[in-house]
Amino acid sequence: MDSGFSLAGNPLLHVDIHINEQQPQRGILQLLGRLRPDWKTQDIQMKTFTEGITNRLIGCYVGSLQGSGCVLVRLYGRMTELYVNRDREVEMFQVLHSHGCGPEIYCSFRNGICYEFVQGTVLDDELLRQPSIYRLIAAEMGRIHSIRPSCGRPVEPLLWTKMSRFLTLVQGSLKSGAVQQRRTKSSAALQEVPSFETLSAEMQSLRRHLSPLDSPTVLCHNDLLTKNIIYNPADGMVKFIDYEYADYNYQAFDIGNHFNEFAGVNEVNYSLYPSRELQRDWLTAYLESYKHSSGREVTVTEAEVTQLYIQVCKFSLASNFFWGLWAILQSHYSSIEFDFQRYATARLNYYFEKKEEYLALAMNLTLTPEHERFSLDQTAGTVISEDARHHQ
Repeated sequence: MDSGFSLAGNPLLHVDIHINEQQPQRGILQLLGRLRPDWKTQDIQMKTFTEGITNRLIGCYVGSLQGSGCVLVRLYGRMTELYVNRDREVEMFQVLHSHGCGPEIYCSFRNGICYEFVQGTVLDDELLRQPSIYRLIAAEMGRIHSIRPSCGRPVEPLLWTKMSRFLTLVQGSLKSGAVQQRRTKSSAALQEVPSFETLSAEMQSLRRHLSPLDSPTVLCHNDLLTKNIIYNPADGMVKFIDYEYADYNYQAFDIGNHFNEFAGVNEVNYSLYPSRELQRDWLTAYLESYKHSSGREVTVTEAEVTQLYIQVCKFSLASNFFWGLWAILQSHYSSIEFDFQRYATARLNYYFEKKEEYLALAMNLTLTPEHERFSLDQTAGTVISEDARHHQ
């Protein structure tokens, strides 16, 4: 599927207003006057969605939220312009919508955007683990990953540029004083954030280990947590929403990042990380979709699944490190009620816990059918039963 970022048609409408985050109703009504001029003010209803931990999201509708015409108004989080490219986000909306993979974006305004409401329900942690659902997610990711840049132009993965940006901002925040959670106290919040020197060395180590793995650079969502997946049971489909971090990136990062999100956000619990059996089933469904959407032979071999599985394990480290840095920044800047410091600690602790094991995995590792119930412990150099070592 070919796409460029300069899409045909009229440029996106920009409404030159700033909406007050604490009292948004007046500004939103001004926007709706442009987008839905036939709506009567007295009939308009608004619902604030509370799942997000970066921005504020308000659904505007007449009659039913699930009815046609509902408009989502997103107010950008405080200081997010420091590390989110809003112009690129708009481009990603347009690209994904043009391929039938995302909602239509209606307009931008000074501190946000308006876009189409995606019919369905936000996925929950239970649905995420159901084979019929996670295979839909895998297939949709494969479809998105097949979207290529226009004219075959080479693209660079987002990961290192964005991670370097995060690290620079973290350095500034650490220099300005200890990063503390604004309103919430927790045991994790009392732990020290790793020094800038430690974080910088870890990023360089990751880059040395991961760059040579030849994971393809594809169009990625890069933030596929549960709340960014909408399931429509009537159509038997899933759609991904929120494209703040969408861009070309390593294939294995996008998948490993999604697997990390099985652990949750509000209460991070890595015992919920998908089992090796679930991952391999997920990866098989993904490869079938990715190959089909790319116009290739759909046959998927065990060797291909194993290779991708190992790449995903390794890039899942980068995902934990990436969002650990992000959470340090959010703990310093965000006005949203969330324990970002605790979240940063959880992500970084798991990164350090799994780093040696995952980086030691050999890319030429092959598993024979009789060994399918085993996992190779590279650090110990022994094979141990999957039942004896749960993913921590």
